[in-house]
Amino acid sequence: QQWYQRRVVTEYGILPMGSQTVHETAPHVKSLMIAGPHGTGKRMLVNAICSELGANLIDLTAENICGRYPGKAGLTMLLHLVMKVGKLLQPTVIYIGNAEKTFVKKVAKNDMSDPKRLKKELPKIIKKMTAEDRILFVGTSLTPWDSDVKSLCQCYQKVVLIPRPDYASRFLLFKELILRNGGRLAPTLDLSSLAKISDGYTPGHIITAVKHVLTERRVQQLHRKPLTAMEFVTPLARIDPIYKEEEEQFKKWYTKTPLGKKRAKLKAEEDEGEGGGGKGKSAKGGKKKGKGKKKGKGKKKK
Repeated sequence: QQWYQRRVVTEYGILPMGSQTVHETAPHVKSLMIAGPHGTGKRMLVNAICSELGANLIDLTAENICGRYPGKAGLTMLLHLVMKVGKLLQPTVIYIGNAEKTFVKKVAKNDMSDPKRLKKELPKIIKKMTAEDRILFVGTSLTPWDSDVKSLCQCYQKVVLIPRPDYASRFLLFKELILRNGGRLAPTLDLSSLAKISDGYTPGHIITAVKHVLTERRVQQLHRKPLTAMEFVTPLARIDPIYKEEEEQFKKWYTKTPLGKKRAKLKAEEDEGEGGGGKGKSAKGGKKKGKGKKKGKGKKKK
């Protein structure tokens, strides 16, 4: 699944924005939503898009613009400046963290960031964008089901779900992070078992565990006391993993989006096609048997 998510982000976020010619001829993707559990690397993907494109990043997260350009006139001025700067210095990525809060059904009482400030203006701006504008709106979300699905999907054209890392990804993560933080791979360190028991943990959790173990003092002791897998179990045990129920909640929400419905419809059509092919073969077989019986009856009459 990981390679599929990277391919989707590359096709929708990087390739069309990399060239003006490609951007004008390829399908115009104006906005992209990246959803997934905490620590799966959503913000890292946004930074990766900017790095690959050499793009400018403008942060329109509710907490970042709270108290700036107050009032309706101030908001109009803010968005005017953002789009003007974005067009002059394109390619530009406009980032909105916790994007579901913009279209949340009910704002929490303790939330003072005014998350619904961009609710009316954001869809209008995205709709006005043309193929000449190399600007991409990217939103990230931890709990997309808290928002109104229809309003969210009208604003964000494409939705990408980031799953938990699989066994191979966790194995590589542990290996690279241990080496990067000054550790050494020794026969006493069973990475295969470590990757197996860390099922359900995100890259963010694994980074926290590795940094907790590989302190400056522990790195100095590696020559006489090699690393073991058990050292990483204790810090992982203190972190709550991503349970299957939460992952299923993301999948259930995705089925309610236009892209999810379209995907389910295509899958159903493929299943029907396979079922229809089987019926056709059995019908042909039935006809052949029938012909054989008629021939037999003819011989008897003679």
